[in-house]
Amino acid sequence: MSSSRLQVAIVGAGPRGLSVLERLCAGERKRPTHTDVTVHVVDPSPAGAGAVWRAQQSRHLLTNTVASQITVYTDDSSQIEGPIEPGPSLYEWAQGLSLLGQFGGYDNDTLEEAERLGPDSYPSRAFYGRYLHDAFKRVVARAPKHVTVTVHSSRAVAMADTHGVPGGPQGLRLEDGTRLNQLDAIILAQGHLPARLTPREARTASLARIHYLTYITPCNPADADLSSIAPGQNVLIRGLGLNFFDHMALFTLGRGGSFAEEDGKLVYHPSGREPKLYAFSRRGVPYHARGENEKGAYGRYYPKLLTGQYIEDLRKRSEDGERVNFTADLWPYISREVESVYYGTLLSAKGRDADREALVSAYLALEEGESPDALLDSYGIDSGERWDWEKLSRPYGKRKFADREDFQEWLVGYLRQDVVEARSGNVSGPLKAALDVLRDLRNEIRLAVDHGGLEGNSHRDDLEGWYTPLNAFLSIGPPAARIEQMVALIEAGVLEITGPGTQVRLDTLNQVFVADSTAVPGKPIRATALIEARLPEPDIRRTDDPLLSHLINTEQAGPFRIDGSCGTSYETGGLAVTERPNRLLDARGRAHPRRFAYGVPTESVHWVTAAGIRPGVDSVTLGDSDAIARAVLGLPPAAQVPAGVRPVTDDTDLTGVIV
Repeated sequence: MSSSRLQVAIVGAGPRGLSVLERLCAGERKRPTHTDVTVHVVDPSPAGAGAVWRAQQSRHLLTNTVASQITVYTDDSSQIEGPIEPGPSLYEWAQGLSLLGQFGGYDNDTLEEAERLGPDSYPSRAFYGRYLHDAFKRVVARAPKHVTVTVHSSRAVAMADTHGVPGGPQGLRLEDGTRLNQLDAIILAQGHLPARLTPREARTASLARIHYLTYITPCNPADADLSSIAPGQNVLIRGLGLNFFDHMALFTLGRGGSFAEEDGKLVYHPSGREPKLYAFSRRGVPYHARGENEKGAYGRYYPKLLTGQYIEDLRKRSEDGERVNFTADLWPYISREVESVYYGTLLSAKGRDADREALVSAYLALEEGESPDALLDSYGIDSGERWDWEKLSRPYGKRKFADREDFQEWLVGYLRQDVVEARSGNVSGPLKAALDVLRDLRNEIRLAVDHGGLEGNSHRDDLEGWYTPLNAFLSIGPPAARIEQMVALIEAGVLEITGPGTQVRLDTLNQVFVADSTAVPGKPIRATALIEARLPEPDIRRTDDPLLSHLINTEQAGPFRIDGSCGTSYETGGLAVTERPNRLLDARGRAHPRRFAYGVPTESVHWVTAAGIRPGVDSVTLGDSDAIARAVLGLPPAAQVPAGVRPVTDDTDLTGVIV
C-alpha cells in the first residue's frame, strides 16, 4: 500500500453509482492501495436510489423485475477480479424488514409492502428506492476506516483537466458552486437523462401551447405533471410499452379507482376522476405480458448454440476486420434457441417429456436454412401449434376489422389469452418459456455486439432498428396483472385502444388533436391532450444534461462511431468509451486515463444498458463496475505540474481549464 491519497468523484448516485462505490470499498477492504481515499458522490437526487428509483414517488409504479432477481451485490456467479462480497437481494432485504417491523424506523407503506412481498412479486419503484437507499447506507457504514464518502446533493455541470494535462488532477464543477479540483479520477455512472426535444416534438409542443392543448413530451411518468388533465377529458397516449402502463396506473389507481375480482374476472370500479384514455402504437397491441417466474432467483436458460466459444469467434472475426452481421451471424442462432425451447416445452406440456430431449437436439442440429417441418411432423406437432415470429410480432395478421368495436372485441380476447399464457409460467408454459429465452440471452448478445462487434449498418438497421424493439415487445413487457387491469379498463369504458397505424394530426381550426387508424375504421377521435408514453432516447447529441453537454461542446467527449462497409461509419448517440474499464474517449477518439463512464448514456456502445443487476447470472453491470473500480484504485497519483513550466502540447486542453 502506498502512502498516497486518492480522491474520486462518482457522478450519478443511482444503482450504477452505488455499484461502483461498493466495488471501491470492497477493493480497499481486501487490499488497501492508499492510506486515505475520499469518494465524492454527486447527484441532486437521493444517494443510492437516484432520480428514477427515488422513494418519494407513487406506489402504483412498479419495477419490471421480480423481487428475488434484484440486487446490487456480487455473488459466486460474478466472474470478476475484485473481491466477492455478497449482500441481500431486494426480497431478502424485505424479509429482514418484516422481522424488524416498527423497530426499523420505516414508514407504514414500506412495512406493509415488505409484509406482502413474495420472491416473485413485482415491487413498487418506491420500495426498490428504499432498498437502494439502505444499500448505500450499508456500503458507507461498512467502508474501511481510511475511506471517506462525501455526498454532494447537486448536479455536476463541467469537467476539465485542472492543469490542462490529462495525467494531472481532474476538476469537477457543481451547480451549487462547489469545485472539486484535485480529483484523481472521475466516474460517470448516470442513468436516464433529460434530452432536448426532436424537431417534430418541438413543433408539436409549440403548436400545443399556441392552441391551448396539453402535450406531454417523452419523460419518466413519475416526473410528468398530470394534474392539469381533468376527469372525463379525452387523452391520447402514444405508445403501448412499459411507459404506457405507468400512465394507465396513475390515471386510474392513482386517482382513486380500484380493481376487484368479481365472478371470476377482474372488474374496475371508477372513482369518477379518470380521464377517457385512447392509446395506440405502430403495432396496435401492448407488449407481451411477462410469464410468471418459475426460475427462482438464479435460474436462466444456458445457450446451446450462442455459446461463449461462438461469441469469442465472432469477436475475433470482427477484430480481424471481417464484417459481422446480426441477421446472418446472430439471429439464426437466437431464433433457433428460442424455438427449440418452445417445442421442447410444448412436448412436456402434452405429457411427452420423454421425447423432449431428442426433439430439442434434432431441432438445434438442423442445417441453416433447413425447414423444420419434416422433423415437427415426425413428432406430431400440428401446423397450428408451430412457432411463427410474424404472428407473434403482428398478432392480427391480415385480418380486416369492421370498426373499432370489432377491433376491441378481438383485442380483449387476445389479451385474455396472453394472460393465460403468462399464468402458465416461464418454465412450464411453452410460449412464455420461449420468450423468456430472449431475456436470458441478453448477456450473450451484449458480449457479441458491444463496442462495435457488428458492422455499422447492421448495428443500426438490424440490431437497433429491428431486433431491439422486437426483443422489448416480446420479452420485457409488464406483469400479467397489468394486462388484466388493461382488459378491465377497456370493459369499463375508461380505456380504448385505437388500433394499428394510428396517426395524430393537430386541427388548428378547432384546437384539438385528431387521431384515426389506417387499419380500424371509425369516427376520428378528438382529444385535448397528447402524451408521449416513452422515455427520451439516450443520445448525447441531444442531451439536456449540463455536464454531458459541456463535455460534447468542449470536445472532451464524443459520440461512438461504428465502422461500416465500403468505408462508411455509423455515428450512434452513445457516449464513446473504451472496452473495460470503460475509459472516456474524447472527440478525437483518445482515451482519458482518469475518466470512466458506463450506464445508459453509453447505449449503442453497450446494448440494453437500462437492465438492472440480477443475482446468480454473472451480471454484466457488476463486471463493468468492478473493472472500473479496480482501474481507479490502480491509478498512480495525479501528476502535479509546477505552474509556469506546464508544457503546451497537442494534448493540452486549454479550453477546458476550470477558473
